[in-house]
Amino acid sequence: MGKIIAIIIILLLLVVAGLSAYLASYAVHGARYTLEETLDYERKRKGLRVSEAEGYSWEPFEVKSFDGYVLHGQIAMHPEPTDKFMIITHGYTLNRNGSLKYVPLFRDLGYNCVIYDDRGHGVNEPHVCTYSLKEGRDLMAVIRELNRRFGDEIYLGLHGESLGSATQIRALMYHPDVKFVVNDCGFAEIIPVMQGGLRGMHLPGFMVYLASLASRVMYGYAFTKARPIDALPGNTIPICFIHGAADDFITPDHSERMKEATAGYAELHLIPGAGHAMALETDPEKYVEIVNEFVKKMETMQR
Repeated sequence: MGKIIAIIIILLLLVVAGLSAYLASYAVHGARYTLEETLDYERKRKGLRVSEAEGYSWEPFEVKSFDGYVLHGQIAMHPEPTDKFMIITHGYTLNRNGSLKYVPLFRDLGYNCVIYDDRGHGVNEPHVCTYSLKEGRDLMAVIRELNRRFGDEIYLGLHGESLGSATQIRALMYHPDVKFVVNDCGFAEIIPVMQGGLRGMHLPGFMVYLASLASRVMYGYAFTKARPIDALPGNTIPICFIHGAADDFITPDHSERMKEATAGYAELHLIPGAGHAMALETDPEKYVEIVNEFVKKMETMQR
């Protein structure tokens, strides 16, 4: 009987270990969409100026990140010469074309606009997603490239959506020379988001910690370390948080927590009826109004 129990325990442990490894792999190797697939998806969404953004004059660029990983992106210079730049970072599974919908908004405000493919996305080489840990350092590489090409005195803002939002918050721990941040539906930490996904798979929430351990062994990082909110207690860069009030994937309390955590100026705007990454599409007029007022306020205070 003792041997049978031991065998059962070993089998259960193997099953748990195998499931943990599967969940870790599933989390970091999500579906990736091509530039064409993302562009087709964005074109079909209502109330967005994607086709207008496509028509801008875009210049491709490449930049090496901290570990030699090459990021691909493009920049659209404003028709009128300006020192104002906006870097827009897209969400998980999409690519730089997922940022196009935001470009006209900042173009109208007089900004040169930069979009790029996150690590492991778009035309970049395959790579696991680290949920802001490496992505934040990648963003710093893009910032340094802009400084190299256009000077250290440029007036730089950041906009991010979902994973892109987490990426920019994480980057703040490196104290970039950024004047303001527009943060759309980002996560304060990835663990609660993953637990929500586990509930959807009818699995217990505690499995996320086993998957985190498996990720540490398999990919060199634990999900528990993906906490962009930890960058905020010492941050003084102004942040405008925007979140869909009906977002049930990355819930609005993530933005609420980050607003309370930052040491600098912050404001939070919830868009009624908007699901995850749907705020601009749900209420484009309100979204534009919020961003315009925030950016102009920052420029008035800082310039």
